[in-house]
Amino acid sequence: MSGDHVRLGSRPCACGAHGASRLVAVTGGPGSGKTALLAAALPAVCRHVALIPEAATIIFGGGFWRLPSAAGRRAAQRVIFLAQREIEGLLDADALAAYAICDRGTVDGLAYWPGDEADFWRSVGSTRAAELARYDAVIHLSPPIGTGAYNHANPVRTEDEAEAAAIDARILSAWDGHPRRVIVPSAPSFAEKLRCGLDALLLTLPACCC
Repeated sequence: MSGDHVRLGSRPCACGAHGASRLVAVTGGPGSGKTALLAAALPAVCRHVALIPEAATIIFGGGFWRLPSAAGRRAAQRVIFLAQREIEGLLDADALAAYAICDRGTVDGLAYWPGDEADFWRSVGSTRAAELARYDAVIHLSPPIGTGAYNHANPVRTEDEAEAAAIDARILSAWDGHPRRVIVPSAPSFAEKLRCGLDALLLTLPACCC
């Protein structure tokens, strides 16, 4: 079963239903290759695997105000957090897929929040432990800082290389302690990094699904 714009893998799978959906977050600083990794994963996975797009791109691409004030940043992160949770929730509610590869996760919002950690979790009505537990695995891609290879192709990405590095450090800290996190460093070529990221990602799924 699938709905409009739901991206599912196309490979056949013999194992049938897998039960409740399990989430894998692909995260990292801006320009690290998350979207490219999801695109590379799509033909490599079976029909039981869904790809969840980045909530921030959906929100800002749809015209949500991107204000630099603390109030504006808080409002944006609350909306992004809620959109992420709701999209993830549809996997089970509509029986869309047993696994999902997510372009970022709810924990990423902490790296963009203009306040302390406790304030963020109060504002979104959750806890760090609860959100970490939502994700079966985390693949962290490091951006290519200092190599001249930083990618500005995404029209809703506004960060320069230095800002991307700072955000990447905050994301690393936000996800710290997840029991199944793989950090994929930058590589001399993006193709090499993409291969390493895809290998790490596919190891988080059952062998029958990839």
